[in-house]
Amino acid sequence: MADRIALVLGATGGIGGHVARRLRSGGWTVRALARDPGKVGGQDGLDWLRGDAMAASDVAQAAQGASLIVHAVNPPSYRNWGTLVLPMLDNTIAAARANGARILLPGTVYNYGPDAFPLLDEASPQNPQTRKGAIRAEMERRLRAAADRGEARVLILRAGDFFGPQAGNSWFSQGLVKPGRPLRAIQYPGKAGVGHQWAYLPDVAETMVRLAERETLDAFATFHMGGHWDGDGTRFVEAIRRAAGNPRLPVRRIPWFLMAMAAPFVPLCRELMEMRYLWETPVQLNNARLTAELGAEPHTPLDAAVHATLVHMGCLAGGQGRAAASPSAVNG
Repeated sequence: MADRIALVLGATGGIGGHVARRLRSGGWTVRALARDPGKVGGQDGLDWLRGDAMAASDVAQAAQGASLIVHAVNPPSYRNWGTLVLPMLDNTIAAARANGARILLPGTVYNYGPDAFPLLDEASPQNPQTRKGAIRAEMERRLRAAADRGEARVLILRAGDFFGPQAGNSWFSQGLVKPGRPLRAIQYPGKAGVGHQWAYLPDVAETMVRLAERETLDAFATFHMGGHWDGDGTRFVEAIRRAAGNPRLPVRRIPWFLMAMAAPFVPLCRELMEMRYLWETPVQLNNARLTAELGAEPHTPLDAAVHATLVHMGCLAGGQGRAAASPSAVNG
């Protein structure tokens, strides 16, 4: 098989890092762009290159000869989304056009508004009611336009809230539990009885790579991932309790009023407040098209996924459960 080259933008983040390592283990040559490769490069088998996703020349040089560009880069701590996100995507589109590469984008549910809720499929209308959602919808509009012009092939996999080892910033690590501390309580952001969708990062990366390696996809292909659907907000709470061995681990509600007070001064709080509606309204992704394409969705059992996440976060002693938390090909 000819050498397959992928460029991963955002390889220092959760989804970018997982996809990069999964590509490498599958025989791809993986280039990873970073502003300071010396701080992140190691024994991971990736070819770390110095550069900035905001610099078109850096992206163009790193993408030479690549057949896949993974666009998993976001501004740190949600800062300056409005001025940084779209220029970075335009650089990726230009690099894909120059190399005939496919763009792989991790999608979100931010693109959708109440007119599409509660069950989303790939044809659901994108009428977001938030600033961040409008940016995500514009990203997909630009990608579709590039695909329609024959400038790039595009693959989007949409999933729920990420969790897992090395997930980076996530609701799991910033809301439910505190990293690096023994479990004393669970903070849950949602309303009682409201469903919420989660996605285990190793499963997401496995799904992305399997799709990216298929040559029969449309020029603009989108898929929704089922992941883990928590129908009433209790499944994740109980999984954390089982991992901790404490069925009475207390559950507290996130103090949204304090976050609202901090929002004018703390960008992260401001962004989280904007997404609060997703904890008050059930929004579920229909994965029928994905399972029709792959036969089954890679799916790690919830207890194994939660246990591995907590161990990596330093919330549990010992490393049990990591090996058991590798993606399986069980449809879920």
